Parts: sequence; structure tokens; C-alpha cells
Amino acid sequence: MFSVSMRARSMLLASASILSVIPLAHAQTAQTLPAVNVEAQQQPKPVRNRTARQVTTNAQPDQATVPGSLTVPTTEQARVNIDRTPGGVEIVPDTEFKNGPANTIKDILSWVPGVVSQMRWGPDGRISIRGSGLTRNYGNRGINLYMDGIPINTADGLTDLFEVDPTAYRYVEVFKGANALRLGANALGGAINFVSPTGRDAPSFDARIDGGSFGYVKSSVSTAGAKGPYDWYVNASAQREDGYREHSRNDVERLNANFGYQFSPEAETRFYINANTWRGQLPGEVTKDQALNNPRAANPVWVQQNQQRNIDSIRLANKTTLRFDSTTVDFGIFTQQRHVDHPIYRYLDYSVADYGAFARATDDRIIGGLRNRFIVGVNLQTGTNDYAEYDNPCCATKGALQRSELQKSQNHSIYFENSLYVLPSVALIGGGQFLHAVRDRQDRFLANGDQSIKRTDDLFSPKVGLLWEVNPSWQVFGNISRSAEVPTFDSVMFSTFSAPPLPNVNPQTATTYEIGTRGRTPDFSWDVSLYRANLKNELQCLTTNFFFYSPCNVVNADRTVHQGIEAGFGVAFLKTVFAQDDRFWFNLAYTYNDFRFDNDPTWGNNRLPGVGPHNVKAEVLYKNPNGFYAGPNVEWMPQAYFVDNANTFTVDPFALVNFRIGYDRGTGWSGYVEGRNLFDKRYIATTITAGIADPTQQYFNPGQGRSIYGGLRYRM
Repeated sequence: MFSVSMRARSMLLASASILSVIPLAHAQTAQTLPAVNVEAQQQPKPVRNRTARQVTTNAQPDQATVPGSLTVPTTEQARVNIDRTPGGVEIVPDTEFKNGPANTIKDILSWVPGVVSQMRWGPDGRISIRGSGLTRNYGNRGINLYMDGIPINTADGLTDLFEVDPTAYRYVEVFKGANALRLGANALGGAINFVSPTGRDAPSFDARIDGGSFGYVKSSVSTAGAKGPYDWYVNASAQREDGYREHSRNDVERLNANFGYQFSPEAETRFYINANTWRGQLPGEVTKDQALNNPRAANPVWVQQNQQRNIDSIRLANKTTLRFDSTTVDFGIFTQQRHVDHPIYRYLDYSVADYGAFARATDDRIIGGLRNRFIVGVNLQTGTNDYAEYDNPCCATKGALQRSELQKSQNHSIYFENSLYVLPSVALIGGGQFLHAVRDRQDRFLANGDQSIKRTDDLFSPKVGLLWEVNPSWQVFGNISRSAEVPTFDSVMFSTFSAPPLPNVNPQTATTYEIGTRGRTPDFSWDVSLYRANLKNELQCLTTNFFFYSPCNVVNADRTVHQGIEAGFGVAFLKTVFAQDDRFWFNLAYTYNDFRFDNDPTWGNNRLPGVGPHNVKAEVLYKNPNGFYAGPNVEWMPQAYFVDNANTFTVDPFALVNFRIGYDRGTGWSGYVEGRNLFDKRYIATTITAGIADPTQQYFNPGQGRSIYGGLRYRM
């Protein structure tokens, strides 16, 4: 595994060097390829209304056209598909997140209502949708992540965000809650799908350089093209950041590439390679007083132990799409190898090997005079984690072996979804997923007894819904759905050593009720969902020991309730002020989170810790048709939230004022300058959680202070 990791790192460095030199050498003579899809023929827009979407469902089957790639839908095709969902969904095109630093997942998702993005340091952070992974202290769970529809979570459900590179995607699909059934996902938080460009819709050459506060520098370059049945897209990026806090330097290199071949207009295959390397220092959590009065300082224990997270990963995948009249079939295979060198309170050294296969068929036809759309699929994923744990007495050095085990995971699922248009504008939707999950831990360190464990869970998650297209620009929807989540392996790794804990941690299940509406007119757009989820056995990761062997203990809550509002609005309130067809837009993304225990024997009806009840992001943005844009925005958390189940200790409210200005006509040169937290507000970005908090302990990650970023980009 070590050799694979070193080869991945060498591949990244070599690819970045080659890509940054070769395209520049012939940039003066290279010609842009002819447009081959609908999206490419449209004039790109510098910044679109963030909440605007065109509702496009209808009662006729899809037309058999292939604008470009068959395996990768264009942004507009993706909108058509996602708008068939009777629940909260969103498409985020790259025009929304590439006109800024494009550094972290928050840069992509911060304007999506219902998504809470809390960054710790560097590219590491926590994302939560509808309370998923609410008490997660590290890594992420409760949301299924995909690249081009292919899973990137480990087989047991855990995922890292460092592999996410915003400069490498054409658009991002967000399926909130149990609305990701067409991908086979059924987690409480739903799914996020990062979709790459292809050689049939990407610029032949695209390069950018970004820089900013705290030593941030990022460069990326991509090349793309098509020749006959072949097409290719290759993106390489490298970034370094000293970090706002002490001991938080990060260096990341990434390579994202795909290569396609069309056998015919009805058949296409595509190969993917993603290679990543991350070298990151970890500053650690501090007390609330330290976070607010000396936010740049690191936790001294973490510095003394030289805590780090170093990861090398490589992912290979293939996806093939075949079309037979009214039926489309997608199938493929994938594998991911990851090596993690991770000195923290102990020295963790492990290698993860995941592999799997998937198949999905979509049939769209008229049956008995009514349109019917049927999706059926299977996902198979298996993974092995060769895990070892050593003492870390000082300075990231391996001491005595304390743990050695082989962790094997299997997630096998079958799913279906059927949409019957009982009226030309009304669809009744039903579906479900059956999940077979296995967690097998083979203990190889027997000094403290054999703690080998194996468990199997079989879970069924049904869904029913209704989608009403009031008119071509307005939809109303509702659904009732069930979700299920099997514990990840860290339920074993970071629970008590005295007895095997996994059998005592049960799968989390939820039944969610949702209604909503979305639509747009030329000067107004909206996307609103209201939901309530009744949970059983919610998985909580509660901190019990700060210095020794357990960063958190995974337990089940009894019954909990997650309910809230996800609302996005955009309105053009001034037009043709300085130039013909210019606009002032007011954009708003509002998330209301009401998460609480439900008559718990210990915690009563207390609020669940980890996220604020209200999260607001609002913007006034001037957009000129010549490509110029400018405006302020604010991130506001108006109400404190709790750090613990007992509701004794809080994170204070805050508001951050930002401003951005830029120019982008969709081709040629573009650039931006963006200021964040302009008044240098001291605040808490995210916390770890506890049952009963101790105000003297380190729960808090301070937010980043005032910062300025700028970037230049060239496309041809």
C-alpha cells in the first residue's frame, strides 16, 4: 500500500507539471472544439441567480437525443432529471462556485438551503443535512457522497472531504434527506454527487491561480477535447496553506481525469482516475475562552504530539451507458485504495481497500395511455481496512503497538422507484431500498483479549411521494420516506476497550414527512421544503476523554425529532440601472433546524447539540451583462446552540460580513477579489459534543479571521 501511495503522489506531481507546461506551449495555435451539446452553444453567464431553476418535467417520455456524452448528463439534462424528485433537491453549477477561491466543500454548498457546512481547518470540515452526523467530531457520515454517480464513501459509510476539489466539477447535485433513491442512497442526510466535465463540454484549456490570506495558494489546470468517438478531460491542482491557526499547514495535490469512448450514439463507456495526496497538521480543539480570545493558537497537547493527517488515495472506475429505445442502462465497477498515516492521541496507520459494482436501468414509456418512469438498480460495495494503532508518546513517533485488526465491510443494496403520471402534470411516486450490511472485525492484538466481532443488518426503506407541476415554472411536491444508517467502524475503534461495543450500537432509522414547492419566473425564484423526521436510535458521537484513548464514544439516543425549513429565494429588484439589462439581485438561503430529544429518559426534550437553530446567508449582488459583478453578503447565526445533550454550554451567535467583486464572460480572462469576515469577528466555527459539558475542556474550533482572496482564470 505504501508503494501505491507513493506512486499516486508522484503521478499527481508529474501530471500537474506536464499539464501546466504543455497547454501553454501551444495556447496561441490551439482551436476551441466545435460545440457538441446544448449547454456549450449557450452564452455562459458570469453569475446566475443562486436559487433560480427552470422546472422542466412533463408527461411525455424523454426524447432520444445525445447532446455530447451519454454517460455524463449536461447541466441542463441534470436539471430535468433532478426536478422529477418529489422532495428537496438542488443543482449547483460551476458558475456559482468557480468565481471564488474554490477551495473547500463550503465554497460549493454554502448557498444551498438545508446544508450546514462547518469548516475546522484547511479542507477538513463537517457537512450536515437535516441533522445528519450531527455530533460528528471527525470525518463525515450520514450523507452518501458520489463522483459521477460512483460512491466515494468507504464501504462502512465514512468519508473524508479532502478529496473534493471544486475546480474539477461541472456541477454538483444535492439530494436532501431520502430524496436520493435514484442513486440507491437512503441516508438521513441524502446524497451529494460531484459531476465532472467531459471532453465534449469542457474548454480545451482552463487554467487558474488563486492566492490569499494565511499563505493560501492554489493553482489548477485542465485540458479537454474530443476526436471522433474519443474524448478526454484531465484536471490537476495543487494548493498549500499555512493556515489561520498555528500548526495547521496543509498541502494538497489532486488529479481528476476521465476518458470516454462512444461505440455508437446508443453506447458509451468512460474511465475515471482520481488521485489525491494530503499532508495536514492538526491544531486541535481549544476552550471557549481560548477560541474567542486567542483564536490563532493551537492546542498545546496536539502540537507536542505533532498531530497530523496524511492521506494518499487513488480511485479507478468505469461507467458504461447503453440505450435501448425507451430504456437506458448504466453499469460499472470501481476501486479505491487509501493509505492514512495519522498521528493523533495515538499513532494510527491503516490502509483501506474498497471495491464494488453498480447497475441501474431507467425505463420511460407510455403504459395504458399514461407516462410511466421506472428505475431499478443494485449497488455492491465491499471494503477492507488493515488497521494498526500505536502509542504516540511525543512528536508523531510510533511507540508500542496497542491495536491491530482487520475490518471488513459489505454494503449490498437493491432499489427501485416508479413514477406514474396519473394526470399530465401529476405523478405518483413509490419506491424502496433493501440494504444488506455486514461489519466484521477480526482482532489481531490479543494482549487484552480477543475482541473480534461480526454483525449483519438487513433493512428496508420504502418511499411514497407526489409531484404536481402546477405550470411549466412551478412545482409542488410531498413525500413520506424511511431512511436507515448502519454504524461505521469507528463505533468499534473509538468506544470502550473493556468489551466489544458494536453489538450494543444499533442502526439508526428515520421516517421523514416532507412538503415543498419550487419554481421561477424571470425575476423571482424560490425553493422551499418543510420536513419532520422521527428518528429511532440516532447515532451520537459524544466526547468523554480528551487526552487518552477515546475522542468520542458512539451511542444510540432513544427517540429524537429533526424538523425544519429549507428556503431559498432570489429576486431582481432593480433593472437597467447602469446598463441595458443589468440587474440587482437579492439572494437568500435560510435553514431552520429544530432538532431535539423526544421524551428521553435522561435528556427529556432537550435540544440536540452541534448546530444552530437558524442559519442565514443573504446577498445583494449587482450583475452586468458585460460580465462584471459585485456585492456584499452576510452569514448570520442569530441564536446560540448547545455543545452538550444536557443543554448547559453554548456557542454564541455571530454575523460575518463579506464582499466580492469580479469579471467573467464565460471565456477568455476572468478574475475576482473576495473579502471574508471583513470586521474580523471572533466566533466558533464548529464544536465537538458531549453528554454533559465541562466548561474548562476543549470543545471548540475557532472560525477564521479577516481574509482576502483573489484569482485569475483563463479559458479557451
